[in-house]
Amino acid sequence: MKNLRSIRQLVSWLWKTWHGYRTQAALNTIVGLLLVFSDLAFVWATKLSIDIATHVNHSVTLRQAILLLSGIIVVQILLGIASRWIRAILGVKAKNSEQAALFARLLGSKWQQLKQHHSGHLLNRIEIDVTGIINFLTETLPSFVCTVVQFVGAFLFLFWMDRTLACIIVCIIPVFIICSRLYVRKMRRLTHDVRDTESRIQAILQESLQHTLVIKTLEQTSGALRKLGEAHRRLRGEIVTKTRYSTVSSTLMSTGFAVGYMVTFVWGVVSLEAGAITYGALIAFIQLVGQIQTPVRSLTKYIPVFINAFTAGERLMELEDIPQEDTAERHPMATPVGIRLEQVSFSYTPESRVILRDFTHTFPPGSITAIVGETGSGKTTLIRLLLALAHPTAGQVSLFSEAENGVAEANSVQATPATRCNFAYVPQGNTLLSGTIRENLLMGNPEATELEMTEALHTAAADGFVARLPKGLETMCGEMGDGLSEGQAQRIAIARTLLRKAPILLLDEATSSLDSETERIVLQRIVERQAGRTLIFITHRPEVLKYATHTLRLERTPR
Repeated sequence: MKNLRSIRQLVSWLWKTWHGYRTQAALNTIVGLLLVFSDLAFVWATKLSIDIATHVNHSVTLRQAILLLSGIIVVQILLGIASRWIRAILGVKAKNSEQAALFARLLGSKWQQLKQHHSGHLLNRIEIDVTGIINFLTETLPSFVCTVVQFVGAFLFLFWMDRTLACIIVCIIPVFIICSRLYVRKMRRLTHDVRDTESRIQAILQESLQHTLVIKTLEQTSGALRKLGEAHRRLRGEIVTKTRYSTVSSTLMSTGFAVGYMVTFVWGVVSLEAGAITYGALIAFIQLVGQIQTPVRSLTKYIPVFINAFTAGERLMELEDIPQEDTAERHPMATPVGIRLEQVSFSYTPESRVILRDFTHTFPPGSITAIVGETGSGKTTLIRLLLALAHPTAGQVSLFSEAENGVAEANSVQATPATRCNFAYVPQGNTLLSGTIRENLLMGNPEATELEMTEALHTAAADGFVARLPKGLETMCGEMGDGLSEGQAQRIAIARTLLRKAPILLLDEATSSLDSETERIVLQRIVERQAGRTLIFITHRPEVLKYATHTLRLERTPR
């Protein structure tokens, strides 16, 4: 079970986050306060109109009182319009800004730690929790301030009219405080559980839709539905528990409000019968009690709102706890570049198997190396170490370039995110994004010319089928390259990587979906046209070995 953050930590985080959205919060507060004052003015104007109509007050004419009442209503309508526009324009801007900042932070996080979070959970927090926090900071807090002001203003107004009645009505406040203190801690825990289960449901939905083909071919539709059903049952149980817990508190508060209203009504009609107050004062009593009880009722409703905000804050703080990569400036190196691994050991967690142990190897500048080995021997892990996506638990990975005399330069550079610019990488599987073929290619080099894209497609043996497509480079690809065959998508991914001007080219099973003849053509063209680059192939295919100047065979380490 996760430990809840302290209130001080949450308030500190919310305060820091709120700094960027002060303008909207201030505008909402100002509009809200004006609405509160207009509501109190409406009560006063209503009492004035009734007293004039009943010939108790002769300070102004009835026509003037009605015009005043109408003016207040117009002001309230205009303030409502202003509130909606502030929420629509600045609210969307604030949400977009916070989502973009969190998205940028996640993209800049250390890969190994980020992968510990399911993408469905991340998306749920980016969308739902960010929205909740922004609404809380820019709308809920201003509304809370206005609610407190409304309560104080209505109480003072009623106290001015009848001190005894005002004091009786506010006696409900201690009950509210006691209930809230008993309520908050438990509701925070229950809300946290509900939000985690909702994230789990989103993860199940996203993963199942992403792998529909696997589910269909393995005939596991019922299994996917069963997993979703279990999560739904868990969510339903948590919500029932949460609702049961909140119902008791809500019932107590509603009973208190009903008693307060009846006291006011009885007090008012008895006073009216005795001639102690006017009919207008009775109406004002009832309206003011409503304006006292409504804020108190709202304050009880703010409890779950605050709890939801604290829960969302905790979940976003967890993402902010993911360590960031070193944001030092890029460190490009002149071609050719070699790589040296010295006594490298690595395991993904302290408890997991050691993937590499005391591993030493050098990839000479300009060499062509084929990395082979059984599944689990550490081939893909080695690539992640070279790219500084993961870091050795012992030893060192460094890059070096070659001096003119053929001797490696002494000032080699340790592999870090700053040296990642020296790599062009083709990962396993289908890695195309939704968009046009052109957009996918430009991810490799946003400044690439038409000629460069054509040459890259030719090297990847993709120019022929792209030219035959009705829209050519403007052909749309769906998610994961939908609309193209696996081989076509893989060749476009290779062309995308070739456009990246980097001295080291990494290809992780990059030709696994190609037929033998196409594979031979692609490999031959890469070797011929990428002279000077250091080429590293991870492969199970014998065709690659024909072009390699070096072969690195990895073996699975024992436990």
